[in-house]
Formats: sequence, structure tokens, C-alpha cells
Amino acid sequence: MRPIRYLPPMVDEFVRQGHWTNETFYDFYQRNAAERPDREALVDSNYRVTWAEAARLVDAIAAAWIDDGLPRDARVIVQAPNSVYGFLARIACERAGLISLTAYPYLRQAELEYMVEQTQASMAVIPRRYRDFDYLAMYRELMGRFPSLTRIYLFDAELPAGDTAGVRSLVRAARDYLDKAEPATLARRRLDPFWDVALLTTTSGTTGLPKLVEWPIAPRLCTSKARVELWQLRADDVTMAVAPHAGGAAGTLTYFAAPLVGAKTVMLEEFNPQTALELMARERVTAIGVVPTHLVRMLESKPEDYDLSALRFIRCAGGYLSPQLAEEAERRLGAVITSDLGTQDRGSVSGCQVNDPADLRRRTVGRPLPGNQVRLLDDAGTAAPDGEPGVLWIRGPHAPAGYYRDPALTAQVFDAEGWTTTEDVVKMERGCLWVLGRKKDVIIRGGQNIYPAEVEGLLNEHPAVAAVAVVAIPDPVYGERAAACVVTRPGRTFSFEAMTRFLAEKKIARYKFPERLEMVASMPTVGDSGKVDKKALRQQIDSRLTADSPEFPLKASKT
Repeated sequence: MRPIRYLPPMVDEFVRQGHWTNETFYDFYQRNAAERPDREALVDSNYRVTWAEAARLVDAIAAAWIDDGLPRDARVIVQAPNSVYGFLARIACERAGLISLTAYPYLRQAELEYMVEQTQASMAVIPRRYRDFDYLAMYRELMGRFPSLTRIYLFDAELPAGDTAGVRSLVRAARDYLDKAEPATLARRRLDPFWDVALLTTTSGTTGLPKLVEWPIAPRLCTSKARVELWQLRADDVTMAVAPHAGGAAGTLTYFAAPLVGAKTVMLEEFNPQTALELMARERVTAIGVVPTHLVRMLESKPEDYDLSALRFIRCAGGYLSPQLAEEAERRLGAVITSDLGTQDRGSVSGCQVNDPADLRRRTVGRPLPGNQVRLLDDAGTAAPDGEPGVLWIRGPHAPAGYYRDPALTAQVFDAEGWTTTEDVVKMERGCLWVLGRKKDVIIRGGQNIYPAEVEGLLNEHPAVAAVAVVAIPDPVYGERAAACVVTRPGRTFSFEAMTRFLAEKKIARYKFPERLEMVASMPTVGDSGKVDKKALRQQIDSRLTADSPEFPLKASKT
């Protein structure tokens, strides 16, 4: 299936510059199997697999699927918790010339109906049950409604009793086809890194259904190589998926980057802070992929009681990480934190190096990745003056091909030359990008711009604040005003008066002060992504404003 956006001049440009290569991710499994066959590759609570075993299992699964009649370019939904066979299923899709759509485990009927219908998926690879939810029953219903979906492969070794029409065991298939794969057949199914769609990813949004994004292998491999350099990832590293591997927070580190250097990956199937810390200590983990919520939970669980001396860096993504929390995590976990910028549908933008100074790692999203061009534009579309903030526009080899089979939507996001915007308002300083907020989240109070990230960064320095989000609320006089939603640290209190005194000490302009304080028990997030759901916070405040008074209240409200 040809990518929807790429044209020969663009592909030639990125190949000529050395950013794109004629490699696949499976090539690195083969290389690792040859160079370090007995080194462990993948570990979960049930399986420990070496690189040689991983390559053989991938070949076996791919052969089983080809023998099952799946044509090249068939779409496959992989809805897997963190697990060895979840990883093997993803790479086996590539090996068999199939297009994988990796879905978060928390997605349900509405989202999956949309995915099956849009992609005409032929197969799903799923757990029978996970977190007390019956995935098999859900997919059986989908099979009854969508004729394209004819096969279900379960991660379970045993099939359930009763009707098993169209249902197979992935573990059994792998065992049955060990060493039976025909190299020539697999070679004919090889996906072209430039001209074949290999992966579909989903966006995580607060409204509507997730969009589907097309990826050939070349841009994902390009980004993975850049991350390896930033993180100084090595063969003796042990990475760990704490966040779901379906997302970027853990998936970029573990699924995409670790195999490039032959590093081992450990899976945490279900997050529990104590279990995570125990596993990190037992497996001598050197790098973890988390969202900020995971860090908060682990810091609450006395990480000092565990031997984490092997840990050297933390890849935290999927939500805002305050400099205050980053400093505490680095001090108590004994590892540096890296930050970066990227989205599923615009691609990867920038990143910090593990040896960057602490203030850059904690307060910026680093330097543009190799090959990325960056522009900061004002509302009129002209270049922002040096040192002034602007909306971030990027172009480079780390971007996807567009939205699945939707040229109209793709053209709205990428112009003819390949430029796109993340809609972040940023400034460039010391060669790094400093994110001030999303353009849609910028609060315009009486014609003056308030960048939420700036105020959030300051309030996060208050010793009583565990988490904060600044959102806009409507006002009949000024158009919008700012409200701060705050989660306090255990045993601490925070008040509207304390907030205004603290911000006055920071000597920022008075118009930037939040004019309402909303105390919340926890931040609402978008699924398991860790991203704060600011729309939910605005709705919560809107309901309170209606109940309180038609006039704007300069006061605190507690949930």
C-alpha cells in the first residue's frame, strides 16, 4: 500500500541526506540473532526470550499468518498489554508484509468499530481477558458486524471452550511453525521502507474518534536512530515499558529504539508502583518509559527502599512534567530525565540529550532532531522576531505519510512542501525549544496573551503543589480569564491568596495571574496517555461558574 503523501522528490531528498535507509526493524532482529544469539531480548512475567529465539518466533508467526491466507498489505489490529508476544506480533506483521495498527488496551467498542470499518482489518491479535474485561466477546461481536474481520489470534496458549470459529492461539501458532518458515516466501513479502505503509498509529484526542496515521518504516527508523543517539543507548542497556507500548512514552524507547542496539526490554504488564519498582530492581533496569503519572505514583512508594542503582535515564512523555517533579524524580530515583516533543500525526520534532544540563532537560524539549527544519511564525504567518515566541512549524524526515487513505485531511495538516505545525507556541533559546503552550490553549485576556505553560511552570515550584493545569474560562468583559486547577501534595494546603502572593514574588505581569483557583483531587487524563484533559477541566469549571454566579468569581473552589 503506497503512502498517501510522499512523492519521489521528498523521498530522494531524505535518502540523499542519509536520514532514510533501506532497512526494516526486522533487519535488526536478524542482526541481533546473529551477533548476540544468547542475550535476552524480551522479558515479561511469563516468558524470557533471547534474540535468537525472538527472530525464530517472529519468522514462525509470520509464516503461520501467511499460511492462514492473509494477503500482503492486510490490516491487523494488535491490541496488546505490555507483553513479549505483543511485541512479537507487531514485528511479525512487518515480517509477513502486513500493516499493523497498534491500539491501546483501554480502547473499546466505539473506537474499534471505527478502526475496523476504516481499515477493513482482516485480523485482530488480542488477549482473551485483561483487567477483568472480555476482549474476545467484544471482538466476536465485531466479527459479526464487519465481514472483513475473519480471524482472531489470542495471546493465550489455550483456547476457550465452545465456539472457536475464526479464533486461534498465537502461542500455539508460533510453536507449530518454528523453523518451518520459508525464507524466500518471507523475502517476497518484505515491505519497502519508503514506498509501503507498514504501521498505523492512532491519535489520542479528547473529542471524537482517534484518527489513523500512516507510517512507512523509514521515518520511524530515522527517529529511532536519533533517539538512540540522544539517549546514548547501548547493547548492555535494559529498557522497561512502564507505560503502554502502544504509545510513544514507552514504545519509542522499547519497541522502536532498543532493538537497534540489541538492548533488552522488560515488560510491566499492568502498572502498580511497587511492582514497577520491584521489577526495575530485579532486572537491573537502566532506562524506563513512563508518563508523569507513573513518576508521581512511584515517588509516593518510597523508591529509596529499592536498589535502583542500575537506572541511568527516564524517558517521560505523554504529558507535562514540571521541573519540580523532574528534579525530585532525578534525585530520588538516581537517574536523569530526558524530554522531547512529538506527536503521532505530525511526527517527532526535538529532544534532549541525557548529558544536557539539568535546566535544559527539565525546562525545554531539546534541539530539533537531525534533518528537521523549524520555523516560528506569528498569527500573520510571518517569522517571529528573534527571541520572541511563535507557532512552531516543522518539516523533516521524522514525519508520517498522513492520515489513512484521507488525502483531504492530510492536505489540511501538511502543505505541498511537507511543512506542518504542532500548534505549540514556543521560543528558541540556547538552541533549544521552550514550549509555552498550545495555540488553542493560549488564553487571550483583553487582547493580552497568557501562555499556560509559563504560569504552570511557576506554580509547580510552590512546595504545596503536586500538579497544576491552567485553562481558559469565558468572561463577558475580557473575553477569557485564566483559572488554575491544582492538586496539592499530601498534607499540604493551598489557597487563592497563597497563589497570588507566590506569583507576585516571581515578578510576572499581573494579567497573567489566574483569577480562579480550582482544587481537584487528581488531573483528568486522556485514557492511559497521561495527557491532562483540559477540556474536562474547563467543563468542570464552567458548571461551577453557572452554579456560583453570573459574575466572574475571584475565589477558590474545592472539588
